[in-house]
Amino acid sequence: MATADLNKQPAEVSAMFDEVAPRYDLTNDVLSMGAAPLWRLAVTRAIDPKPGERILDVAAGTGTSSAALAKSGAAVVAADFSQGMIEVGRRRHPEIEFVQADATALPFGDAEFDAATISFGLRNVERPREALAEMLRVLKPGGRLLVCEFSTPPSSLMRFGYGAYMKYAMPLVVGASSSNPQAYRYLAESIADWPDQPTLSQWIRGAGFTRVGYRNLTGGVVALHRGRRPVSG
Repeated sequence: MATADLNKQPAEVSAMFDEVAPRYDLTNDVLSMGAAPLWRLAVTRAIDPKPGERILDVAAGTGTSSAALAKSGAAVVAADFSQGMIEVGRRRHPEIEFVQADATALPFGDAEFDAATISFGLRNVERPREALAEMLRVLKPGGRLLVCEFSTPPSSLMRFGYGAYMKYAMPLVVGASSSNPQAYRYLAESIADWPDQPTLSQWIRGAGFTRVGYRNLTGGVVALHRGRRPVSG
């Protein structure tokens, strides 16, 4: 896959993630310069999982975020469309239920989950607004949505530094740590193509969520977006 735009081919993206699955978490930790665990902690705190709740982790990859949520005593379902990611996840986290699933056609009934989350995966979905609508559908009335995704730093200086890192430093880091540097070229381009915080907030509202808001992490390199399924309607 030579370039990334918002017209992604699911089979190509899935195959790419299959290939990078064994070293995916390690490479992400290196690329984030140690921030990935802090972002994961912020996601867990924002979702605020409770014992007995049922939580859906979409685009869960190898289940690293799912395992963090499950420590609360919640029942977590990790859904991903990459069989390679799921195979690695099942070996690492046998306590987590993994399901192969397309985010735009989730294999679950209506109003099954207390919370739904997707971390660094929405931009890899071919039709992200359909995925948001699907997460609304499977949430119980009043259910919580949390989207963690790369975003646009509001500071021009931060945008400049981040852009330089992505263009010059990231290829060197990926070449040393990843099993497929070309795949991370796609990921870098997908980040550059992704809309900013206000636009994603509009998409979430358009899907039917209320109480929509966001909070920047790491100067806006990453943003946490929240929403709720309306209690009625």
